[in-house]
Amino acid sequence: MTGEKVLLARAKKGEIAAFESLMTAYENRVYTLALRSTGSEQDAADITQEVFLRAWKSLESFRGDSSLSTWLYRVTSNICVDFARKRAAESGMASIDDAESPAASVADPSRAIQPEQAVENQELREELQYALSQLSEEHREVVLLRDVAGLAYTEIARTLGLEDGTVKSRLARARNSLRKILLERGNISLPTSSKQTEGRRTEHEQLRKV
Repeated sequence: MTGEKVLLARAKKGEIAAFESLMTAYENRVYTLALRSTGSEQDAADITQEVFLRAWKSLESFRGDSSLSTWLYRVTSNICVDFARKRAAESGMASIDDAESPAASVADPSRAIQPEQAVENQELREELQYALSQLSEEHREVVLLRDVAGLAYTEIARTLGLEDGTVKSRLARARNSLRKILLERGNISLPTSSKQTEGRRTEHEQLRKV
């Protein structure tokens, strides 16, 4: 039995310390996914707290049919969608709160960043966050799960209850839409259409790294 399974078994018996160890292992990834979805550090922190609170309350129902990470990402995705709908209902439209700071870098904070690079990263985060906010819910979900969370196609399919082929085609359309939005805004440089494959890979790397 793996260390994670041991912790999970102990957590199911009500051992809080074991559950806290699982939280420590997945908290940053859940937070990152929520941050990319909301664009707000505070909202992402609130969603992360809600994810683990909900996970703790429903831990008994987790039977291990999927990996713990897949289950947590499904919970996170559902809460992010509910949050987006609530925000849209409250504001009358789906939009990013301009008063909120853009998504923070998930890179190693010990790495020194020059002022010029910091400005570029800030602009890139703002552009990517705006573009993500313009995607439909179903397209934003697959981009976040694939390009931010790093889930395999089969994991995404299991998380969203879709066929693998549907995930791949939806992701392709989502990336095309993302690229179109970024090109139309014209605030960051992307490869020309003759290098679309490279361009999609570049966007993937930008989403993972900034």
